[in-house]
This record gives sequence, C-alpha cells and structure tokens, in this order.
Amino acid sequence: MSGPSQPIFRFAPSPNGFLHLGHAYSALFTAHWARVLGGVMLLRIEDIDIARCRPEFVAALYDDLDWLGLSWPEPVRRQSEHFGDYERAAGYLRQMGLLYPCFCSRTEIRAAAGDASDPEGAPVYPGTCRALTGAERAVRLASGAPVQWRLDMEAAMAQSSRLEIRETHPDPAAPVTTRKAEPGRWGDVVIVRKDTPTSYHLSVVVDDALQGVTHVTRGMDLYAATDIHVLLQALLDLPSPLYCHHDLVRDEAREKLSKSKGSASLRDLRADGWTPARVRTALGF
Repeated sequence: MSGPSQPIFRFAPSPNGFLHLGHAYSALFTAHWARVLGGVMLLRIEDIDIARCRPEFVAALYDDLDWLGLSWPEPVRRQSEHFGDYERAAGYLRQMGLLYPCFCSRTEIRAAAGDASDPEGAPVYPGTCRALTGAERAVRLASGAPVQWRLDMEAAMAQSSRLEIRETHPDPAAPVTTRKAEPGRWGDVVIVRKDTPTSYHLSVVVDDALQGVTHVTRGMDLYAATDIHVLLQALLDLPSPLYCHHDLVRDEAREKLSKSKGSASLRDLRADGWTPARVRTALGF
C-alpha cells in the first residue's frame, strides 16, 4: 500500500472500565500489523467522558497492556488534555453554518423519532431544533438551558463531494477497496455534547489527523460510524486513513463482550491464572 514510509496505527481505549478480551484482541491485532508493516502503534486514551473515566481504570489499562507485552511511544495522548483542539474544530463547523444548538431531552427525541433509528438502533433525531429561528436559539442559549450541538446533515452533505471510505486488510498483499459512505442514515448527529466540548466522532477525527494516523484498525461495531468520520474529515479538510474493521470477540451466547454487561476483565482472568501466552493463544496470536 502506498503512503508514508512508516505506517501509523493506534489503539484507543476509553478508561470507563477494565479491559476485557475484546480490547486485548484489538490491541494485539493492531500491534501485530504495525509490526508486520514496519510501522508503529500509538496508544491514545479516549477519556472525554470525564464523569465515567477514572484514574484507577487508566492505571489498570497501562498495567494490562504491559502485561500483554505491548509497548508504545511516549507521550500518550489523553483526550481530556486537548479539549481546545476539539473546540477549534467545532468552531470551524459553526462558522460554516453546519452546527445548530439542540435543547431536546432523550425522552423528547424518542417520542418524536417514532420508528426511525440509526445504524446502532438509537432514535434518529427528527430535526426539532433545526427549525428554531435565530431569535429563539438566542433566548434559549441565554437562559443557560442544557445544550448540545448537532451537525446539519443535509447541509453538510451538500458541501462535501462524493464520500468514499477506503478499506483494506493490513496485509501488504491485500487490495485497497472503496465503498460509498452513507452519513445521511445517521441523521443530525451530536458533535458537541451537553457535558463536554466534543463528541467521540469529532475528537477521534481530530486526533487521527493530528497524530498522523494512516491505518485505523478497530472492531466491526464501529463499521457504520466511519460514515460520519469521513464526512467530518472532508468538512475539516483532514486526511482520511485506511480503515480495517476486525471481527468482535463474543461470549458463549454470541454477544459481544462489553464492560456494561460485566464481561470478565483481563484482571479477572489474571486472577484466575491466565498468562499472556494463554490470552494470545485464545485470541489467535
């Protein structure tokens, strides 16, 4: 594959719980292909959710990855230390007239959305606040009401040329293919949340560009989200990496592993006598 002399990959977990085998697979997958291609794997801590991301989870994350035998360049980028980067990007989108304030609650959105849902099954925002006049927006903003900023998807897509996602398997022999991005199916996504000056979509796009990431390897659960990411890259005039979405590690019920569902953590497995070699063997490495 053509590109920079040193491919740059990244493993970017969120420290809102302890790592499990799914995280281990993604980290080992990324590290393996970075090594095969003579590149480097960066570690990035995606901790914009400062209410749920706790210091003990960050410490455990470093410990677990070190236990697996992984390494990465320093310093590690922590998103909570770079809110200014994301605020500037959001400001640029505002100047383009592509963001608008939304004051709706989740209950209001569910009621108004009806049966319409996005690729993740969440209600598609019906554009309620997009119809507010400038004066109405100013009054609500001045009142201090909780606000999040949404991307006017129709206007954003009108400003972007034909959007394509470049995909490949990291194997040097694998071809690069393209598929059409379909960001419209997500509706007017949140770009700046109520509780933090960014969102996952905005911060990950900004970070990948600032860190020179050339290859994004991540789970299939983020496959559809790439629609939004290539749109933001086009709007912000940022490069678009090559994407590779790998299979997910699933439990005996064929459900994906999840912190919220209480899937066994790496720390649990370590306490039960698992070794790094056993983890690697179980995951095919």
